[in-house]
Amino acid sequence: MSDQYAAAKREAVIQQRLAVLLPQRCELIDDSARHAGHEGARGGGAHYRLLIVSPAFLGHSRVARHRMVHEALGDLLRSAIHALSIRAMTPEEAALTSAIDS
Repeated sequence: MSDQYAAAKREAVIQQRLAVLLPQRCELIDDSARHAGHEGARGGGAHYRLLIVSPAFLGHSRVARHRMVHEALGDLLRSAIHALSIRAMTPEEAALTSAIDS
């Protein structure tokens, strides 16, 4: 199995797991190449940045949102994912961020 195929398959599984949060937007960026030579990279775990926008986050703190993402990913955080940077927002927060960024 090629590295590209394995990465695409791993990312598809991550997206499937995150679907329980009913995201309106879900961007998963593989940063593994930036960590080449790092112990986690050698062990096969990937480094990701995640931007996820979901109404499920409404009323939850930043820590609670991260826990929701971790719960959705489950065992992947102990195997396929070595590091994960999370930006979890409600649709309203995402709209405000877009307005500020433009």
